[in-house]
Amino acid sequence: MRIDLYGWTRDATRGDHRDFLALFEEADRLGFDGVWFNEFHFQDPPQPYPSTLLLAAALFARTERIRIGTSILVLPLHGPLLLAEMIAQLDHQSGGRLDIGIGRGTDPQTFTILGIDHAQARERFEAAFDTMLRVWSQPLSPEHRASAPPLQQPHPPLYQAGTTPETLGFAARRGLPLLLSLEPPEGRQLATYAQALAETGAAGTLARSSLCRYLCMGRNTAGAEAAVDELLSRRQTARDASAKARGVEPAPFDRNTILSEQVIWGDPEQCIAQIAALRQTRGTGALRLVFNGNGVIDNASALASMRLFAETVLPAVRDV
Repeated sequence: MRIDLYGWTRDATRGDHRDFLALFEEADRLGFDGVWFNEFHFQDPPQPYPSTLLLAAALFARTERIRIGTSILVLPLHGPLLLAEMIAQLDHQSGGRLDIGIGRGTDPQTFTILGIDHAQARERFEAAFDTMLRVWSQPLSPEHRASAPPLQQPHPPLYQAGTTPETLGFAARRGLPLLLSLEPPEGRQLATYAQALAETGAAGTLARSSLCRYLCMGRNTAGAEAAVDELLSRRQTARDASAKARGVEPAPFDRNTILSEQVIWGDPEQCIAQIAALRQTRGTGALRLVFNGNGVIDNASALASMRLFAETVLPAVRDV
């Protein structure tokens, strides 16, 4: 099973740039397979890495084997011809270590700032996807050939993120593996995706798709329980603050539901068993693990958990 890292986004990216890069240099040495970064623009306060491709380029120059993915590139925000060219260059520079997760985006403010009609997000997304595939593999239309010849080279693996029937139906028709979400949990997505497969007659891609889970572990059960308590307390505080800022009621908090649907936790043997069970029940071939609670756990603590996981769990789940 492929084991990737996730969760370093927004506030979790703040701090010294060299220390941030060193975290993933260590992940490379520890044997993790990949790390995924999100694309967010025009944040308040500004975040240091709005461009996932620029961040990936910096990390590729400092690592040897770890893959780097975008989760996601918001296609309606980009010119597809230039984006296809940049992706092809970065994939070449990395020696084929790039993964591209794509989506249409859900933040209307970003569209407004860029002068893009958010109502056209789906249309722009699908048109951009088709253009990128064409420029990677086929000649452009005659009026474009002189100024923008085809790259005619393999593109990196593509993944689809999203929860709506339209988006999951698009993934089914195009044979795109899924980047399944952590919140809300993936159960609803998988049900919608199964319906899309039944309606289209398409072959499923779950074996190449990726689940996401928080990871809380210790060398013994007591240590793992302490990690779980810290994660859930900090996540609830963050959720309450976010709800207050938006003027809405906080989402219901059910400890047992969160543990069963969003968290892998326990001592090493328990974590191995839970990952094996997920592989069997969900049928996915990759797992994105969140060691930092999406930014509520400090990097030093997250790195300590990553090291323990790499030492005690990672070798055992390779063949799961």
